Amino acid sequence: MSKTKFLPYLEALFAVVVWGGSFIATKIAVGQISPTAVVWLRFAMGIPIILFAVLIRKQFAFPKGGEWGYFALLGFLGISFHQWLQSNGLQTAQATTTAWIVSTSPAFIAALGWLALKEKLTLQQSLGIGLAMLGVLAVVSKGNFAALAGGKFGTHGDFLILISAVNWAVFSILSRRGLKKHPSTRMTFWVMILGWLFTSVTFIAGQDYAEISLLDSRGWAAMIFLGILTTGLAYIAWFDALSQLPVAQTGAFLFIEPLVSMAVAAYILSERVTLVSILGGVVILVGIWMVNRKVEL
Repeated sequence: MSKTKFLPYLEALFAVVVWGGSFIATKIAVGQISPTAVVWLRFAMGIPIILFAVLIRKQFAFPKGGEWGYFALLGFLGISFHQWLQSNGLQTAQATTTAWIVSTSPAFIAALGWLALKEKLTLQQSLGIGLAMLGVLAVVSKGNFAALAGGKFGTHGDFLILISAVNWAVFSILSRRGLKKHPSTRMTFWVMILGWLFTSVTFIAGQDYAEISLLDSRGWAAMIFLGILTTGLAYIAWFDALSQLPVAQTGAFLFIEPLVSMAVAAYILSERVTLVSILGGVVILVGIWMVNRKVEL
């Protein structure tokens, strides 16, 4: 395989490894400043990188007419609300648990596609969705299913992260229309900048900007990782890979993301890796594989 053909695989791998580490970086950052400040600063650093990519590729164009409202909706759901859920959730949820829950988004996308878009849902996909949800219950309860029966669903943060997985599914389905008309990098830029502007309202109104000075060297390292790598470079690398590789091949790399999170969280945050979290994670991955796998007839 030539270096040129090998590059998209490296880009996909780079993106998922960076995204796997993003939960740990967010966990560190929200330990020093508010979730709103984390989200605002992260995208303030990442958006210029996306803009640079758009300009270099000569893809810059302003939205037309009703597209402003459409991109604003996507910005609110995919950036301001989604990142608010995850940043607030990570104040109490473990980074490892968060990564496993977030990995179930494809299951919610399939379920919502069936409910809202009347897309076909096979028996295999239905079983996969069920397996993924069973894995989530195992992970958040740490194997204590009796607590779930009593109505306790992990921590408050675990619940917010689960909502974020459902929200991402809604965002993904709504994004399909725009991606048919716009290059993914251009659309990402407008969605990001409008979502960042929504966050800016609460950031300024709540005077969260005063917290930036509270970041120490570890906090700044986490923010630079989130802004430059996670929000900027990883998105560009992922879309490059997606444009050159089959969707199924690119999507397969996402299975690596929670594994990276588990390893990095254990090393940096000293989060304990338990047998239940590993088994629950395996069940989730098998379920998502069943959802994404196309059966040849």
